[in-house]
Amino acid sequence: MSFTCLKGLFRAQNGQPRAHQRRVVCRFGSVCMSTLVAVRYNPVFKAFYERLRAAGKAAKVALTASMRKLLTILNAMVKHHTPW
Repeated sequence: MSFTCLKGLFRAQNGQPRAHQRRVVCRFGSVCMSTLVAVRYNPVFKAFYERLRAAGKAAKVALTASMRKLLTILNAMVKHHTPW
């Protein structure tokens, strides 16, 4: 199972939705704050977020897409044992 499934941004492999709402909200908050920092200071995430906003996406939609991107990158880093 990937980090994104654990964070509730993707459905689990068996197609079931999020398991326990309280747990997901707690995890979602930590990822949300990390993504806000990444969008503000990381040039890759900043460009990605600004591109989505320029395309007319709402701020929350662009932030959620950035969260998904961050978690996907982190999952790949753990999988392949690579540094940032």
